[in-house]
Amino acid sequence: MAGYRKLGRTSSQRKALIRGQVTSLLNNGKIVTTEARAKEISKVAEGLIALAVKEKDNFDEVEVTAKVARKDKDGKRVKEVVDGKKVTIYDEVKKTIKKDQPSRLHARRQMNKVLYTVTDKTGKKNEAKKVDLTKKLFDEIAPKYADRKGGYTRIVKIGQRKGDAAMEVLLELV
Repeated sequence: MAGYRKLGRTSSQRKALIRGQVTSLLNNGKIVTTEARAKEISKVAEGLIALAVKEKDNFDEVEVTAKVARKDKDGKRVKEVVDGKKVTIYDEVKKTIKKDQPSRLHARRQMNKVLYTVTDKTGKKNEAKKVDLTKKLFDEIAPKYADRKGGYTRIVKIGQRKGDAAMEVLLELV
């Protein structure tokens, strides 16, 4: 007996389907899909969440100085004429950043192997923001489940689909 469901697809199609659905689940918090798919997606999603919970506090905070372009009231860069050329003026700013430990960095890369890039299209017409799901996993989802030992997803049966009578379920983060 196989250790996974084939879902009537080739391996590349199946992997793409699972990656897409896991990305959607972690981005939105819940998805509606068939029961067989939900069980496969749940395995992958729970593995990613468990990895995030394990590595959530494994970082160092480092203070660095960075050069940032000075901007005017309109948000445009301030330029100054030096030796007949326009040069942008930079200010030095101190920032604290999170520097991952090697095991957390490895976990982040493992997550990026599974998750697709997500763009959030809320806001103006042509402005799409990239959502960093690995950051969301470490900063929002992992602290929420820090005291749980597994069981991060829930499958709720909705009913049969009209077209092919497949059992539809709601897969959500607990």
